[in-house]
Amino acid sequence: LGFSSGGICTRGVGGGFSRASAGCGDGILLVNNEKATMQNLNDRLASYLDKVQLLEGDNADLECKIREWCAKVGPSCEPRDYSCFHKEIENLQNQILCAAMETNKILLNIDNNRMTADDFRVKYETECGLRQNVDADICNLRPVLDQLASCKTDLQLQCEALTEEMCCLKTNHEEETNCLRKQATGDVSVEVNACPGPDLRKILEDLRCQYETLMERNRKETEQWYACKVEEVNLEVITSSQEIESSNKQVTELRRQLQALEINVQAQLTMKENLESSLAETECRYNKYLAEVQSQISCVEQRLAEIRAEMECQNQEYKTLLDVKCRLEQEIQTYHCLLEG
Repeated sequence: LGFSSGGICTRGVGGGFSRASAGCGDGILLVNNEKATMQNLNDRLASYLDKVQLLEGDNADLECKIREWCAKVGPSCEPRDYSCFHKEIENLQNQILCAAMETNKILLNIDNNRMTADDFRVKYETECGLRQNVDADICNLRPVLDQLASCKTDLQLQCEALTEEMCCLKTNHEEETNCLRKQATGDVSVEVNACPGPDLRKILEDLRCQYETLMERNRKETEQWYACKVEEVNLEVITSSQEIESSNKQVTELRRQLQALEINVQAQLTMKENLESSLAETECRYNKYLAEVQSQISCVEQRLAEIRAEMECQNQEYKTLLDVKCRLEQEIQTYHCLLEG
């Protein structure tokens, strides 16, 4: 504002000078005024040039400061080098994998021991079931044994009764024979035509053979029935044992498959958790890094906006001063033309 007003004052002085030269012709006053005006204009032009040089120097200083600031802040915007931590991270990951493998091995051994214990428990329960079945069969066969024992006792009693009866018949026969012999010692011989009596010995032998045949048949039938029952029970036990063994093998195989799948699922879940934690950590780190970069970018943009505004102000002042300089040069040229004319 001061420069433009100074220019206006100069133009006023120029106008006064032209009017004075066209007026009364006061030569001494006009020369003095021209010298003072030229001196004033030269001083003002020198001060303007000094101010322009000063502003150019300030502008150069600001440009140097901007370059230094960019050189100082620029490397911080680059991504940090984490290569020194890669080896340590790899070692830690290897240790984690080894620990996970050892844990999986221990879990597998525990599961195998548990399966072995389950197999022994199943075998023990199977043996207990077989023993209970055998005990039940023995309990079922005891009445048959008691019945056979009672039959044997009855047959022995019958045999003793028949033996006693045979003894009695033999005694009676001997007595009758003796009596007949005594009667036959007399002079009279009496011939009796009588049918011979029954042969008791033969009858007893027949009865004994019949009872022995009956006993032998009953014994054989009982032994055959017992053998058939035992064979049936053994076949059932073998079949049930084979079925139980095959079922146990299937259950064991299914449990092993289930264990392998559970271990695989656990390993996959552990890997997933590790990857998720690593991803979360990476996201958090890069979010922090992006936040820092964003804040730095915001600061740099704010600083650049301030510098740009300041440079625009300086450019505006520089243009104003250049305009004033041009006007002054035009006025000086006008004054020179007037002085030479």
